[in-house]
Amino acid sequence: MGAEETINAAVAWRPGNAIKRAEQALIAEKTRALRPFGLTVPQYAAMYALSLAPGISGAKLARFCSVTPQSMTTVLKTLESRGLVEREPSADHAQVLVTRLTPDGQALLEKADAAAVAVERRLVDAYTERERDLLRDLLDRAVTVLRGGDPAN
Repeated sequence: MGAEETINAAVAWRPGNAIKRAEQALIAEKTRALRPFGLTVPQYAAMYALSLAPGISGAKLARFCSVTPQSMTTVLKTLESRGLVEREPSADHAQVLVTRLTPDGQALLEKADAAAVAVERRLVDAYTERERDLLRDLLDRAVTVLRGGDPAN
């Protein structure tokens, strides 16, 4: 048995390996789909979230996009330098920046979102509705267990 087969056999029972491989494949495909728009996956995710919740805090945006607050600051600065988002001090708190998509950002997001949705659609179409529901439930349960919750709830 070769090295690759030995490793695959040793980790076959570990769900983390399969989850990570699926995540990496999804991110790689989204990266490929977003490249023509000059966007990374975190940049796209931030723009998408801002389209749904203009003015969302940087911390919430970072959590939604699964990046650190420091990384989100870099993402937002890059998007701002490209004229895709605008950031201005909050009327309530001068230290807080309110971030929104610009018209150019909204226009680019619409095109990029179509490409990202096509990737997600390919994935979704590989399963029946019942399988999609089961997959979502199983992944939600994994998150619950790993966060210390009761999987029965």
